[in-house]
Amino acid sequence: QVQLVESGGGLVQPGGSLRLSCAASGSFFSINTIGWDRQAPGKARELVATLTNVGSPNYADSVKGRFTISRDIAKNTWYLQMNSLKPDDTAVYYCNCNARTRWGVVGYWGQGTQVTVSS
Repeated sequence: QVQLVESGGGLVQPGGSLRLSCAASGSFFSINTIGWDRQAPGKARELVATLTNVGSPNYADSVKGRFTISRDIAKNTWYLQMNSLKPDDTAVYYCNCNARTRWGVVGYWGQGTQVTVSS
């Protein structure tokens, strides 16, 4: 099993910044693809950003140029730096990963952290 714990959400004014963190723990051999998605009230969950072990990051068009995904492999932690935040970015943000475990490659999600952009 892999546990993902997110932190860093909160209330921020439009134009402000937040950095979300996601720490993975548990029993696994490696963390492969990492990512973040979000779900706003009354809307479907959408992909925000992903990053593989070997490729370039991918972003939703709505966040390109404002959000940056990164990881610290040694700490099994990854981040989402969010700049120039807009009210439309208000959502619950979930980190996710594909981990190589004794059962094969398995997908995991965190419990979510609320981000509210409002004046």
